[in-house]
Amino acid sequence: MNTRRCVSWVLACGLGLGSLSIAGGPQESPFEPEIVAYEAADKVNPPQKDGIVFVGSSSIKLWKTLKQDFPGKNVIGRGFGGSQLSDSIKFAKRIITPYKPKMIVLFAGTNDIASGKTAETVAADFGKFVSTVRAELPNVRIAFISLSPSPVREAKWPEFRKANDLIRKQTIDGENLVFIDVFPAMLNESGGPRPEIFVSDRLHMNADGYKIWKKVVGPFLPW
Repeated sequence: MNTRRCVSWVLACGLGLGSLSIAGGPQESPFEPEIVAYEAADKVNPPQKDGIVFVGSSSIKLWKTLKQDFPGKNVIGRGFGGSQLSDSIKFAKRIITPYKPKMIVLFAGTNDIASGKTAETVAADFGKFVSTVRAELPNVRIAFISLSPSPVREAKWPEFRKANDLIRKQTIDGENLVFIDVFPAMLNESGGPRPEIFVSDRLHMNADGYKIWKKVVGPFLPW
């Protein structure tokens, strides 16, 4: 094989391998940098055990007053924006179970349905999350914050409600599981959206929205 043909063959193989990696190989999650940052912070300042881990999508990540809202409680915020339930499953062994928490508070699912997943898929993924966590922490209490009614996703509310109903049933039938329903408290008197508790994107909550969550979630947290 001459030099030119050899180089061409190597390039062709290299491109083929690259395509194979993209098409069928493992892909790095877009959330990997956030997870790595959490792990790096943990090495510097390891969270205390027996805490309450709040995990999930952007509504958890943006809950900047989490520690102030629940003073005296060892709360650990581990949200990563844009994530789905499957992502919380994927990273559970890196940013949840190592802390040996006494309780996990999970909020995820709205991005899943917005991306086209069904309520049944979201509910099934909640079951997978419970199984994944319980494999290492069999007695940990797991609370699920209901899918919430953001104005920009009002067309998806029926599917949100369906997912909530399916997950609520799992928590009733399961052991040491809790369903925290924030949906009704985030509606106006007519059952419609409350844009005043959201920022301009009509998706993420402002301080007034988090005051509602504090009021609804607080009673479920252990003293």
